[in-house]
Amino acid sequence: ESSSFRAIRATSLPRCQNARFGQLLHNQAMDSAQAPAITVAAVARRLGVSPATLRTWDRRYGVGPSEHNAGAHRRYSPDDLAALERMQALIRAGVSTADAARAVLSGAGLAAVAPLATPKVPSRPGGGAVISVAGAIPSARGLARAAMCLDGRACVDLITDSLRERGAVWTWDEILIPVLTGLGQRWNDTGGSIETEHLVSESVKQAFGAYTYELIRGERSERVVLLASAPDEPHTLPLWALAAALAERRVVSVQLGSRLPVHSFTSAIKRTGPAAVFVWSQTDETGHLDLLEAIPDTRRPPLVLVGGPGWDPHAAEGHWVGDLSSAVTRLVRAVVG
Repeated sequence: ESSSFRAIRATSLPRCQNARFGQLLHNQAMDSAQAPAITVAAVARRLGVSPATLRTWDRRYGVGPSEHNAGAHRRYSPDDLAALERMQALIRAGVSTADAARAVLSGAGLAAVAPLATPKVPSRPGGGAVISVAGAIPSARGLARAAMCLDGRACVDLITDSLRERGAVWTWDEILIPVLTGLGQRWNDTGGSIETEHLVSESVKQAFGAYTYELIRGERSERVVLLASAPDEPHTLPLWALAAALAERRVVSVQLGSRLPVHSFTSAIKRTGPAAVFVWSQTDETGHLDLLEAIPDTRRPPLVLVGGPGWDPHAAEGHWVGDLSSAVTRLVRAVVG
């Protein structure tokens, strides 16, 4: 409720409404009083933080239990928990803890405090527990921070929220590309953070996979799009993003995963008769054009596209696409005409 609503007094209403309004206030008070109190440990588990963090947020920033009786265990109300969840969402979006607390206490939303988000200090060769995402938007910085904390749930939540609000292409280009690039740079600088890269990869698959499934659940298509990585190519993340972007346009894709052998690639084309095929290659060692020559003849030949830095754009001219948006446009056109 707004402060102006709470300030309304029963005497300011017409006489005929005084009794009903008084009863309403009484019922609301009883509902609030009967709401189950939540322990510190339960709130900590819900948010994925330590009890010590909750005590710090309460002591330092004033975001904590609304009531605390001396000598009794601390208990949080549902409203207290909701405030903490809003504060955590702001922190994940790149807002500092202090600014997030002030925003929650004042009732401000993310749009009002987004300009307060500040980047972390870039990683340096040989040290620094951060991912360099200089110039990235607050959500990318929030994802980088959650990843370095190995907070998988926070990573999935942030990616999922972005997918629902902005879509697959924007989420991939504006949030994930900066973080994945920063992780690659950190590995080059320090030789570490492989576990962080794996965490982000699994978070991407979980968030994009669930999002794609919900979009195309129950959809049927005579002609699909086949998505695969080149033989010996282990990377697949761009395929998850492409599948989600296609699903937003009600185009059904079949993802065949990493390291797809040539004979399995040709077999899949024969069995599905796809409208289009997309093959990803991350490294020079896997972007072999002989794969394209192995595509079998079909009654309705599919559009064949390749993407990724492993391909030579000139050698694959006519097949190569340089970004996710271009790939989506051409693949959708192949399906719907």
